Amino acid sequence: MATVFKRTRSKPIPAGAEIVDLKGKPHASWICRKSKRKVRAPLDASGKRIQVEDPYYTIEWTDHNGQPRKKSSRSRDKQTAQRIANKLQEECAQRRGKLVNPVQERLTQQGQRFIESHLVDFEAKMRAGDRDEQHVTTTLGYIRKIAAHNAWQMAAEINSDGAHRYVGTLRERGSSNRTVQAYLTAIKSFTKWLAQNHKLPFDPLADVQKPTPRTDRRMERRILEHGEWDCLRNVVAESAESYGMSGVERVLLYGVAVQTGLRAGELREMNRGHLYLDSDTPFIRAKAAITKNSKDARQFLSPDMAAALAAHVEGKAPNAPVFNMPGQKGDVAAMLRTDVAKARSAWLTTAARDPDERMRREQSDFLQVRNHKGEVLDFHALRHSCGAWYVEAGASPKEVQTLMRHATITLTMDTYGHLFRGQESETVKKLRPLLAHGPTPGEPSGQCAKTREGPPSPGGAASNAGRPDDLETSNPIRYNHFDVDRCCQPACAADRRSARRVRELASSLTRNQVPRKGLWVRIPCPPLSHNA
Repeated sequence: MATVFKRTRSKPIPAGAEIVDLKGKPHASWICRKSKRKVRAPLDASGKRIQVEDPYYTIEWTDHNGQPRKKSSRSRDKQTAQRIANKLQEECAQRRGKLVNPVQERLTQQGQRFIESHLVDFEAKMRAGDRDEQHVTTTLGYIRKIAAHNAWQMAAEINSDGAHRYVGTLRERGSSNRTVQAYLTAIKSFTKWLAQNHKLPFDPLADVQKPTPRTDRRMERRILEHGEWDCLRNVVAESAESYGMSGVERVLLYGVAVQTGLRAGELREMNRGHLYLDSDTPFIRAKAAITKNSKDARQFLSPDMAAALAAHVEGKAPNAPVFNMPGQKGDVAAMLRTDVAKARSAWLTTAARDPDERMRREQSDFLQVRNHKGEVLDFHALRHSCGAWYVEAGASPKEVQTLMRHATITLTMDTYGHLFRGQESETVKKLRPLLAHGPTPGEPSGQCAKTREGPPSPGGAASNAGRPDDLETSNPIRYNHFDVDRCCQPACAADRRSARRVRELASSLTRNQVPRKGLWVRIPCPPLSHNA
């Protein structure tokens, strides 16, 4: 039977308290600092400490394992505390009788935990997965913003309606689909983790759909044309130092970015030990620690670029960075924009004596940071140009996906699919030779009869056995191949009859022994039909 009582605790006598006699027992009397009221408390047997009674009733009961337990009822009313105690005792009896599902009970307990306590475990999970500091901080910040907006305290309070309400708030602020997707990705990864680790019975945000950024891109990156690259390279190579990098080093940095597609962060972390310039096919090895997808990457270089890099890093320590790039993230893009503006200015100056040409150049998008389509040229646009130049060089979509290190072919086609247009006609032309030698009316069309013009291609000993030695490839001879072993279904009875007929005919046409498995026979057109 569970019991309730008020626990008495022993505390030191407060400073400034006076000892008074109350009903024949000594008490300490003092003014409480918080309530500013006079408080009295009896002294213990030693007379040096006071005995303070808890304001809430304490419950004492025996759990299902027979162990004594104590817990505060958080109630000042004795009857209410007794009802709570009786409920705890009843739950223990149900556990002893195995009437309570321990899994469901654990899910209930986890659902009543504060979201902040779950976020501590979720943060540990992300750090154990080798996520970078920026990703961890951003993800936790997004989750806390959504929880605060919906006043979610417990994990069980998370619901899809609240997520949709926050999306509506982001829309009212004018946020793009990419921003909305980032917020939903953070909170959905959190709820998915809760469900997978049995902290919630199911994922409450499983039905929440993330928007597609392609339908609402706020910044489209432009492709650097070949003529623009030539002009930029020539102008920057002769320019002065900018952002702590010489003109030659900046040209080399831009060139490596265009040729390999490496990102700014990957280039910043690259040191001399990542360069393999002495091999037959020089390449840069980007380790998993510095790549976006956390996988090792091998980006190949042209011999000219490899020679330029070798001259640049000569004399540097193995752990020294290849490029002395600006420390701030946005400085690299600002450096490129400054160089692009210088190159455009120099390009316009060359037409100063021709007013018409100068006007035409000023109206063009040549080396414009933002063209008339609204596309922007920043440092990541060099990676975009890398993929576009591969497409222009004739690379297939799969090759572009591998070189750009895209996770899926869908991402490759979404980014560069418009550049592959015009290849459909070439694909159809490749199919025409195959269609030109298809079966003609009256030929056997079953799976056991294969017909084509000209001598058959080598296909193994079974298909070439019994093949006549005097095949004439210059005349349009039709060869029929009958595979007797494959003619085992009732539907192929006509083919079996044709095969037997061909065996009889072949015995008079060839000196070799007719094999049982297969035979190539030269017979005049048209070939035997199924009804032969």
